[in-house]
Amino acid sequence: MMCGSKCFIVQLEQNGTKEIKQVNARTSIGARKVIRGEYGAEVEILSVKEKKWNHK
Repeated sequence: MMCGSKCFIVQLEQNGTKEIKQVNARTSIGARKVIRGEYGAEVEILSVKEKKWNHK
């Protein structure tokens, strides 16, 4: 894990199947780059949201 990285929840669609992946990156743009590097440029990214932690 890189310093300053956060956890992002990415919803993507590949071959007509929707998937949800958890990605560690510094920004939402970095999360998109990780997904495109893993699955290729043809994957459709539906949403990227930062995971919020509940520290109590």
